[in-house]
Amino acid sequence: MLIALRIENFAIVEAAELEFETGLTALTGETGAGKSLVVDALLLALGERAGAESIRVGAQQAEVTAVFDVAGVPAALAWLDENDLASGSDCILRRTLRADGRSRSYVNGRPVAAGLLRELGQLLVDIHGQHAYQALLRPTAQRALLDRFAGAGPLLDAVAAAHADWQATGRALDEAEASAAGRAQRLEQLRYQLDELDTLALGGDEWPQIDAELRRAGHAQTLVEGGAAALQALDGDGEGAYGRLAQAASQLRRLAGFDPRLADVVGPLDGTLAQLAEAVSALRHYLDGLEVDPARLRWLEERVAAVMALARKHRIAPDELAPLHAALRDELAALEEAGPPRAALEQAQRAAFADYEVAAAVLTAARRAAADRLAGEVSECIGGLGMPGARFEAALLPLEDGAASATGAERVEFRILANAGDTWRPLARIASGGELSRISLAIQAATLSQGEIPTLIFDEVDVGIGGAVAETVGRLLRGLGSDRQVLCITHLPQVAAQAHHHLRVSKQADETHTATAVERLPADARVDEIARMLGGVNITERTRAHAAEMLTSAQQS
Repeated sequence: MLIALRIENFAIVEAAELEFETGLTALTGETGAGKSLVVDALLLALGERAGAESIRVGAQQAEVTAVFDVAGVPAALAWLDENDLASGSDCILRRTLRADGRSRSYVNGRPVAAGLLRELGQLLVDIHGQHAYQALLRPTAQRALLDRFAGAGPLLDAVAAAHADWQATGRALDEAEASAAGRAQRLEQLRYQLDELDTLALGGDEWPQIDAELRRAGHAQTLVEGGAAALQALDGDGEGAYGRLAQAASQLRRLAGFDPRLADVVGPLDGTLAQLAEAVSALRHYLDGLEVDPARLRWLEERVAAVMALARKHRIAPDELAPLHAALRDELAALEEAGPPRAALEQAQRAAFADYEVAAAVLTAARRAAADRLAGEVSECIGGLGMPGARFEAALLPLEDGAASATGAERVEFRILANAGDTWRPLARIASGGELSRISLAIQAATLSQGEIPTLIFDEVDVGIGGAVAETVGRLLRGLGSDRQVLCITHLPQVAAQAHHHLRVSKQADETHTATAVERLPADARVDEIARMLGGVNITERTRAHAAEMLTSAQQS
């Protein structure tokens, strides 16, 4: 609830501090005294736009502070927690407006954007009248109010959950379709690549063998000539290294008969001769097997070229082709085995939508029953508020394009039939502010137990009414005040007399200065104010007695 409102240099209010209590509070005063300035100042604190013209003449800055107790407002507490602005049960909204038109907004001492301030304000205050800030004109608020009246919270949760499941299956199907398109493309690519690799049929250890063989075959003539020259140098008709070394060994062996110490030289030479003989034999064997087959050479050249080309295509080394071949075969097998899940996902989507339709149908039935009850109660109420013949309905209308929504299969629109024979019109198109205020009052009275906004403000709910209708309006407002905090700007004594609390707004002026003051009225002053509202300028004792009787009767009701 609203605890206090401090106003500085706003319009013609120089400084005012108001304290509020639970129940119905009436704000009264002479025409032009500035009763609506209290609401305008509160609107500024709640984030509504205002220009530099709202600053009191001669001041550089206007400031409005509204203090709320949010202990019993779960939605506001959750909002404060989500935005890291919580500060116990009190919530302080402050707004400053400078002469250059700039403003600053604060929640619990922390600067915030005006948009955030408006979000929070909509959870705390609902203003009914000729102001734009009217929750009941918002389609989402109308739907939410009907759902609360129907007690449809669990049904709404079920619809939202079913809708989320249906949306999830749709996303899964979309992803599967996109994946299937990619899968088909990948399968085609794999089959093409494997066809090339299968055609090549490169063995696991084939590449190093054919690479080495081609190198040999390509240099066969050089190898033959060089090998033959080396053999000639080693063992060429006794003139080679082997023959010369054998002669030297034979000579030293003969000389060792004269000097045994030469035996130490002969031994190593004999070993060298044995090794050289083995090398000569191996070289002869190598040269005997070194034959150049032109057909084999051409095959090797073509085979190596094919391997190199495919390796370049895959941007890998030739010896990596065989492992790649095996990996691609495994990937193809896995993709072919997995198969597309489209059929199963389509079935899941159909089942999820069927579940949504069932949940939505249950919610629609609850809304329809509640809409009938709400229409009856509100129509009866507005008939007693000076709108005889008027009827109210909460219409359930199809969503555009038959779309499915997380809030149900229909939208809700509050409508009014002002007179018999007229056409039904949306609540937002009611031209008269007084009619709109009284209709809003009737809706609030009918949905009292389901309402969540703790503070209600009614501005001009009594425009164009009087007598018994005015007394009915007062009793309705007092009834609302038993459960909520209600502030009502009124010029009717019948309404003011029903209030639990009474504030009087007055204008004080001299030759150089005009200001508005707000004061709380005790019981005797309330009698005087209601007498003024009854009798105008000249207040007689009879008028005062009538005012006292009216006040006593209202407070005892």
